[in-house]
Amino acid sequence: MSVRTLPLLFLNLGGEMLYVLDQRLRAQNIPGDKARKNEWTEVDRKRVLNDIISTMFNRKFMEELFKPQELYSKKALRTVYNHLAHASIMRLNQASMDKLYDLMTMAFKYQVLLCPRPKDVLLVTFNHLDAIKGFIQDSPTILHQVDETFRQLIEIYGSLSAGEFQLIRQTLLIFFQDLHIRVSTFLKDKVQNSNGRFVLPVSGPVPWGTEVPGVIRMFNDKGEEVKKIEFKHGGDYVAAQKEGSFQLYGSRVLKLGTNMYSVNRPVETHLSAESKNLASRTQENIAPNPLAKEELNFLARLMGGMEIKKTSSPEPGFRLNLFTTDEEEEHAALSRPEELSYEVINIQATQDQQRNEELARIMGEFEITEQPEITEQSASKGDDLLAMMDRL
Repeated sequence: MSVRTLPLLFLNLGGEMLYVLDQRLRAQNIPGDKARKNEWTEVDRKRVLNDIISTMFNRKFMEELFKPQELYSKKALRTVYNHLAHASIMRLNQASMDKLYDLMTMAFKYQVLLCPRPKDVLLVTFNHLDAIKGFIQDSPTILHQVDETFRQLIEIYGSLSAGEFQLIRQTLLIFFQDLHIRVSTFLKDKVQNSNGRFVLPVSGPVPWGTEVPGVIRMFNDKGEEVKKIEFKHGGDYVAAQKEGSFQLYGSRVLKLGTNMYSVNRPVETHLSAESKNLASRTQENIAPNPLAKEELNFLARLMGGMEIKKTSSPEPGFRLNLFTTDEEEEHAALSRPEELSYEVINIQATQDQQRNEELARIMGEFEITEQPEITEQSASKGDDLLAMMDRL
C-alpha cells in the first residue's frame, strides 16, 4: 500500500463531486428575476461551488492531507465528503448523498482502470484541477489556493519513479475493487456491463514511450537483436503523438478526468446484483475493525484542518435533489441496502480524557468567519466531533 495515495484519491473524487453538483445546479437553475423562495439561481450555483472549493483547498486541510498516510475505509472518506458537500448553503439528503458518492467513485474508478500507464493518474488529477479552476475564474483568492495545491502535487509526485506510481495505482484499485455500481452514462456508452464491471478498450493510443504491439524481438547475450517475429494483436492501436504536460499549465493530452457532464444528460445509478450480494456478505461477516480508532483520529485531523465558513444571516439552506423527482429519491432511499448506505460516522468525544483534549485542540483551530467565538460551554454540548461541526 502506498502512503502517497490519499491526496490523489481525495482530489479526484472531489473533482468528480464538483462536476455532478455543477451539472445538477445548472439543470435546476432559475433566472434570478423569476426565482421564488428556495429555488436555485446562477448566483447560488457560483456561491455553492466557491464555498465548497474554498473549503476543499484550505491550507491547513491540505497540509494534513499531504502527510504520508495509509488509506482508510470508504465510510471514513465518505464522512469527509459529506461535510465538504454541506460547506455551503446547499443541503443533500441521504439518498442524494449516496447517489453523489456512487457517481464520484465509479467515475474515478473508470479513469484509474483506463490510465495508459500508472503515472498518468497524475494527469487525471491535473485535468480535475484544471476544470475546478474554470469554476472559480472570478475568485482570485480561491484560484491561488488551487494553484498552491498544484505546486504541491508537482513537487511531491513529479520525481516519483514508475514503480512508485504503479504502487499508487494498485492501492487505488484495491480501494475500488468491490464497487460495481451501474451508471447510466457508462451503460449507454457501452463502457460498462450490466453487472457493473467496466469494458476495457482494445484500441486507441498506447502509453507514451511504448510501441504499438505486434513485434517480438529476441537478443543474444551481447544485447544484439538476432530475431524479430511479427504477430496480429487483434486491436486497433496507434502510437501516442506526445506526452501530456505535468506542469501548472499546458495540454494534458489525456482526456480522462475531464467533465463528462459538460453535455447535459441525466445520470442514474443502480446497484448490480454483485454489489447487493456483497452487501449481504458484509452483514454476515461484521467484525471489529482494528483500524477503527486510527480512522477516527484521521477524521479528527482532517476536519481539524477544514475551515468551515458560515454567514451570520438566518438564510436557510437550499436542498438539491440529484434525482429527477422527489419520488425517485424516496424510492432510492428505501431500496438501497443498509450496508451500502454510508451514514455519517460519529466520533465520540466522551470516551477518555486524552481524546477530549485532542478534540478540544482541534476545535480551537477552526476559523469561523463572521461568527462569535465558541465558548467552552457551547463546545461541550455535543457528544461527537461531527455534531460540534454542525453547530459551527
